[in-house]
Amino acid sequence: MKIDSTVDAYEVDYYTKQAELWWDRTGPFWPLHTLNALRVKYILEQLCQRFDRDAADSQPLSDLRVLDVGCGGGILSESIAALGATVTGIDVVERNIGIAKAHAASSDLDIDYHHQTVAERRSLSEFFDVVLNMEVVEHVADLDAFMTDCCELVRPGGTMFVATINRNPLAWLVAIFGAEYVLRWLPKGTHRYQMLRKPTEIIQPLQAHDFSVDDIIGVRVNPFTRSMSLTGVTAINYMLVAGKTAPGNSAG
Repeated sequence: MKIDSTVDAYEVDYYTKQAELWWDRTGPFWPLHTLNALRVKYILEQLCQRFDRDAADSQPLSDLRVLDVGCGGGILSESIAALGATVTGIDVVERNIGIAKAHAASSDLDIDYHHQTVAERRSLSEFFDVVLNMEVVEHVADLDAFMTDCCELVRPGGTMFVATINRNPLAWLVAIFGAEYVLRWLPKGTHRYQMLRKPTEIIQPLQAHDFSVDDIIGVRVNPFTRSMSLTGVTAINYMLVAGKTAPGNSAG
């Protein structure tokens, strides 16, 4: 893998040190496992609507080609593959890919993992029905370049999901100070305030690359029950889904 301008060396070092803990549901990644159940339900509902699938089928996402950008240890990749999708996972942390491959093999799931940047994936000139860009944008050095590469990997008529943390004083108080320093749900340094992304910073590059943002939803965290749920409030965490304009169709 060639390091490019989107890769933040701090983030690579941080997640290299954490790599062995991805599948420890009681360890530092337990919030991600809780979030994963919520986001998979949201992704499934949106994709079934967009691609005319029945969520009640045993493998409702069969025949859909999905790219999981920043796949980490494979938590989301495995959930989507289990729903029938053909999944490719890429990550800039080499140890993450090793963990993901081993866990997929033990779960009897065929997932195509690569130690790779989005720019390297884009250079292969292939396209995906769905690009999952979940909890990644707050860890990249050059957001515009990263978003451009992600957008180019989606086929016309395809879909991208983005999930991240908003950037404002309330988001800092809850997602960084509260989660990392008070509740200690996440290791200190997991997120840096200046790297957090406002919705407009994600929506603008999407629209510039012929995407229409069709839904944006917030994520509410209950600190007492350690549960998560969807909410209309996007001030702290948010997920959005955007469709890429197909030839002959107008955006909007």
